Order: sequence, then structure tokens, then C-alpha cells
Amino acid sequence: MIKVYGVPGWGSAISEVMLTLAEIPYQFIDVKGFDAEGPQRDLLQKLNPLCQVPTLALENGEIMTESAAIALMILDRRPDLAPPVGHAERQQFQRLLIWLVANVYPTFTYADYPERWVQNAPEQLKKSCLEYRKALYMWLNDRLIAEPYAFGGQLTLLDCYLCVMRTWGPGHDWFQDNAPNISAIADAVCQHPPLQTVLKNNDII
Repeated sequence: MIKVYGVPGWGSAISEVMLTLAEIPYQFIDVKGFDAEGPQRDLLQKLNPLCQVPTLALENGEIMTESAAIALMILDRRPDLAPPVGHAERQQFQRLLIWLVANVYPTFTYADYPERWVQNAPEQLKKSCLEYRKALYMWLNDRLIAEPYAFGGQLTLLDCYLCVMRTWGPGHDWFQDNAPNISAIADAVCQHPPLQTVLKNNDII
């Protein structure tokens, strides 16, 4: 069985939701506190020297990191969780999946721990990242015009990202007011019965 090392509500929540949607069994191992010195960090560092969540220990003993890579691994087993190969929506799915992790994720890296990156003006870095993140989400929102999910009636792994990331900054109210398409997709995912338990465990609903 796959082991998911993570923290409830953090980036590992996306992997948990994707695995649950794909009906792939896994065991969750909480490493809360890994971002400071201590036993949780020591445990995670043995598996992944970069100390990231999620870190997955696969059935064959291999270590898998990076949420987009995990999504692609899941699609190898459950290709139905993305638009079909050969369809225009497939390219858009791939584009937006990588776009999210390449563009939005770094704003959390820098805004959550600004003092790690700049000594003189950490608050200014944080403020700039937060504003840039909002602009990115508004760009994404304008490209998500289908309903109830990002690609219409088909629930895909991209929807799992939107559902979890809506709970992070700038928060539910901001999304509802400024990115209503993202908010509506996240609401639809939250109502999907097979995901109720994992969403509750990660404080998403």
C-alpha cells in the first residue's frame, strides 16, 4: 500500500484527494512539524532529503514527490481522470496542471517563509507574492468556463487541486467574490460523496 507522508490541509491533501478519487488505497502518515527541527523532520528527511510534503512511499519502495508527478502516476492507473488523449481538453488539462504548480506554488514557498529568502524586507516579499497569487488565480478563473467541473461533466484530477487550493490564501470569501468559477468548481468537488471523508480529514469541509 502507498504511504503518504503529509500534514492535514497542506499540499499533501491534494495527493490524498486524488488517490481517493482514483480509488487507490493509501496510508496517511502525519508529519506535522516537519518544517522545524525535530523527530518529524528527521523521519521525512530519511525518505526525502528535501523535506517536502507530500512524499509518497510507493508499493515497490520507490519514493515519489511533486504533486504533478503524482497526478501523472495516478493517470497511468486511472486514465479516465483526465480528458481523453486526442481531445483538445487533454492539452488544456496538461497545461493547467503544470501551470498551477509552476506558477502558483512558488507564491506559497516565498510568502509562507519570506525571511528565508530576503533578510531586509520579508514583509514586502510576502505582500508582493500574495498580490501576484491573486492575479494568477484571476487569470485561471477566466479560463474555467465549464461546469460543474473544470472540463464540464467529467471530474478530473485538476478539480482536486482547485478544491484544496481554494482553502488556502487568499481564502474562500476572496474566491467567491473574485474567482467565482474556481469557487463553483471547488463547491462541486466538495459535494462528491466518495470524497467526503478525506475532505473532512483535511479540514476542507
